[in-house]
Amino acid sequence: MGALEIAPDVFSVGAKDLNRKIFDALIPLPEGTSYNSYLVLGEQKNALIDTVNPGFEKELMLNVLEKISFEKLDYLIMNHAEPDHANAIPEILEEAKNAKLLASKMGAQVAKGYYEVPEDRIEIVDETTRIPLGGKTLRFVDAPWLHWPETMFTYLEEDAILFPCDFFGQHIGTKENFDYEMDWERLEEYAKRYFGEIMLPFRSAGQKALEKMKSLEIKTIAPSHGVIFTNPDKILVRYSSWTSGKLAKHALIAYVSMWGSSEIMAKELERKLREKGVLVSSYNLQEADLGEIARDLVDSACIVIAAPTFLGGVHPLALNAASLAKALRPPAKYAALVSSYGWGPMAGRTITEALKGTGIEMLGTVEVKARPKKDDLEKIGALASIIAEKIGANGSEQSPGLRSIINPTG
Repeated sequence: MGALEIAPDVFSVGAKDLNRKIFDALIPLPEGTSYNSYLVLGEQKNALIDTVNPGFEKELMLNVLEKISFEKLDYLIMNHAEPDHANAIPEILEEAKNAKLLASKMGAQVAKGYYEVPEDRIEIVDETTRIPLGGKTLRFVDAPWLHWPETMFTYLEEDAILFPCDFFGQHIGTKENFDYEMDWERLEEYAKRYFGEIMLPFRSAGQKALEKMKSLEIKTIAPSHGVIFTNPDKILVRYSSWTSGKLAKHALIAYVSMWGSSEIMAKELERKLREKGVLVSSYNLQEADLGEIARDLVDSACIVIAAPTFLGGVHPLALNAASLAKALRPPAKYAALVSSYGWGPMAGRTITEALKGTGIEMLGTVEVKARPKKDDLEKIGALASIIAEKIGANGSEQSPGLRSIINPTG
């Protein structure tokens, strides 16, 4: 994409990857992604912040060469050691013979072990470090577990630009480079999706980083995936909410159905919840985009799994969904299950076991032999009432009368 100026003598020099369809062998990329790298030119010295994914090293080098020769590169900054940002470190240091790699203390260890960077080429930085480039000064913010333990942010004082690597990122590889070039609703969806996929398990670390950022004047946020925020207030407000675990009156239903019974119950529950004013996101796990599920886990108060008993347990797609929810550690307070079975009801027990240790309260299960009958659908309606009451009235407890017709779990 060439060297794109984002501020005087500050350039985005990374690469876009529209052909990439999946990330971490798990997350779909409907519009590809980008690997953003940034070149900062000072009056005396120059710095490159982060690199690119394997396969894009040549593009990065050509973009840098539009502005300076590698002989004039003094610093290569590794905010985060994951290969989509750090893989080109050996190639860059080979070309830039005099450049030092700047990294956190833990990052230095990763750079030596993973990228075989010689110790004499590494300089450890922390929050007390200032790197003067001449008219431009770089500082650093320790940001461990966003989302690896060695992560740090780089801050350019004079231009008030924060380079936070994965924090505030989005997987977008399209032509847009800045927030003002995108419809905000579309951008917010991608940002929330990315937060759910990557940052959701690290909300506490995110809150700490946001608190540190309050001491900085920030005019621009330049992440390592997606567009650059030139008006960062909107995304800062969203991240404040997402990291706090603020919940909406929102239920997520993930269902899989072999012969239609579980789907009938999932659809009935969705209908009843909507009647009660609950926002519902419903996903057929046979075709669902896991990125969208992760996005909706960010603020869903209740997770409902609808699935049949399968070989003495629960359908594998439903178990995968429960495992994903457990791994991402969403702020949801409640869960429920609706299920059908032929020989014996085992799905409820399996899902309850899968969610152990999450702190999520299982509100109950409706497990139906064969196809749901009228009284079964009435139980679905009762479950909807419990869910709506729980997530809609400041967590007030539901009356025992309704709970009594729902099969208890655990």
